[in-house]
Amino acid sequence: MTEIKDIRTIAVLGGTGKEGKGLAYSWAKAGYRVIVGSRKAEKAQLAVDELRTLFASNEKVDIVGLTNDEATQQCDLAVLTVPYAGHSATLESLKPYLKGKILIDVTVPLVPPKVSRVQMPPAGSATMEAQKLLGEDVQVVAAFQNISYENLLSDEGEADCDVLVCGGDKEARAVVLELVKATGMIGWDAGPAENAVVVEGMTSILIGINKKYGVHSSGIRITGVPRPD
Repeated sequence: MTEIKDIRTIAVLGGTGKEGKGLAYSWAKAGYRVIVGSRKAEKAQLAVDELRTLFASNEKVDIVGLTNDEATQQCDLAVLTVPYAGHSATLESLKPYLKGKILIDVTVPLVPPKVSRVQMPPAGSATMEAQKLLGEDVQVVAAFQNISYENLLSDEGEADCDVLVCGGDKEARAVVLELVKATGMIGWDAGPAENAVVVEGMTSILIGINKKYGVHSSGIRITGVPRPD
């Protein structure tokens, strides 16, 4: 069983986009070794160079850029942040290196151009697709689907939105909840992988709200429950 104390190196696969760079920044700032992965090492290194400009010159961070294959082999835990169009193909290529690990799947099944309309795949969700493809040797946990990269890059304390975590087993979700906490946000155990349909679908609703009200980072917040310390 993976425990949070065993997580030292995090690979953000397909991490050159906004969401991937936001997560990489948050965890590097929290003291983890972070590997930004991409199909091409040069592209990953460009993203790392960009991220380094966000840290103070005397701030010690451990962040490198590698191919997705190399990043997955070297990590303790992987995070998938690719667009849905590349979701299955990326997982197929990395399956041998993910065995025995936790995979945080941030993917949302958005189908352009109607990205503000909920459109779930036959498996029910991207999370369910990933778990079926990878098998029981990998704990697939859905998280961060409803978080904008602006919140991930914020240094202004607790973000005004929460993270729902579902999938995997109870122990895997506990590990991911600790990593949510490391980003400065509050996470909630949202249950089994079947519940990811709601979490992923909420992203399309939030995109629609952003467009309608002229904002960039609408989110969700759980009320009626005491906030964790």
